[in-house]
Amino acid sequence: MKSLKTFLLILLSVAAVPAMAKLNVVATTADFGALAQAIGGDLVNVTVLAKPTEDPHFVDAKPSYMVKLNRADVLIEGGAELEIGWLPPLLDGARNAKIAAGQPGHVAVSDGLALLEVPAELDRSKGDLHAKGNPHFMIAPSNARHAAQKIAESFSAIDPAQATTYQQNLTHWLQQLDTKLTAWKQKLAPFAGQQVAAFHKSWPYFAHCFDLKIEIFLEPKPGIPPSPAHLAEVIETMKREHVKAIIMEPFQNRRTAAAVAAATGAQIVECAQFPGGLKGTAGDYLALLDKIVDALVAALAAK
Repeated sequence: MKSLKTFLLILLSVAAVPAMAKLNVVATTADFGALAQAIGGDLVNVTVLAKPTEDPHFVDAKPSYMVKLNRADVLIEGGAELEIGWLPPLLDGARNAKIAAGQPGHVAVSDGLALLEVPAELDRSKGDLHAKGNPHFMIAPSNARHAAQKIAESFSAIDPAQATTYQQNLTHWLQQLDTKLTAWKQKLAPFAGQQVAAFHKSWPYFAHCFDLKIEIFLEPKPGIPPSPAHLAEVIETMKREHVKAIIMEPFQNRRTAAAVAAATGAQIVECAQFPGGLKGTAGDYLALLDKIVDALVAALAAK
């Protein structure tokens, strides 16, 4: 009888332990937010700071963001100076040890990645350079895989009771990514090696993944507005190389891109780095890549 009472007391004490509240996750940009939601599911509340249609380098550091960071269990950022212009003062003001650098609750996705375009020297006359390399890495599916794995590791470390669920969600999402990647590569394979123009150097990882050349930029240097003389050179180069597509992001100067398109016969391809930046892609990284690939294929296939 005594052993039965002891067992019942233990059972009641276990039942009385409340389930861990949802993890409060703050992501700097919508791509990280989409992955966090896919992996966390109903176990997380996800807040994204930057709008999917704004330049991730120039986000308005609102005081309300500091409050969100103060209450966060996990912060997911790109790192590699993607958010250097606005995130550090928010983190200082948030005073949240759980998301300090080096803690399980701080996910810097660029850690462990081999970044492209690491400058040999920092020379501001060459435009806005990033010491650790180009930080626009998430538009390449292989880097999204890396990000998803790091996010799952963080969630599992902070909430070990649900680690199996996080790992299952990760596995499911990676399987979807692999299936999509095969389809995307098949669609773009006929255009291997073709040149595409872009406004800013946001697309080297995408180009590398899908065997495209994105080496013509409407900006003369990263972050420097185009001059008439530079645009004249761009137009001449595009005509000579028969460039059919100009990648255009929501926060970039459409009038400039339209002028170049009119002068060259190229099509403007509406693209975005972040889910929600294109209609029908909110919260869905895979849907964003679907849209980008299909739009590029349509432009490159045009006669």
